[in-house]
Amino acid sequence: MKAKEIRSMTVDEIETKLTDSRDKLFKQRFQKSLGQAENPFNIKNTQKDIARLLTILAEKRSNHGKEEKA
Repeated sequence: MKAKEIRSMTVDEIETKLTDSRDKLFKQRFQKSLGQAENPFNIKNTQKDIARLLTILAEKRSNHGKEEKA
């Protein structure tokens, strides 16, 4: 997932995507531990997606607070 795609989402959409990504990461780790993972390197990509989502979510929340004060 690209940062540009995430920035075009609303805060609620980002939170939903974040929840889905965390569930996906849990399932990927579980499959890896059982030896059933198709591609264990996808875990790294999912972690990066979660980091991007959290970063942009924090940016949006801080910008939202600044807009209310102005």
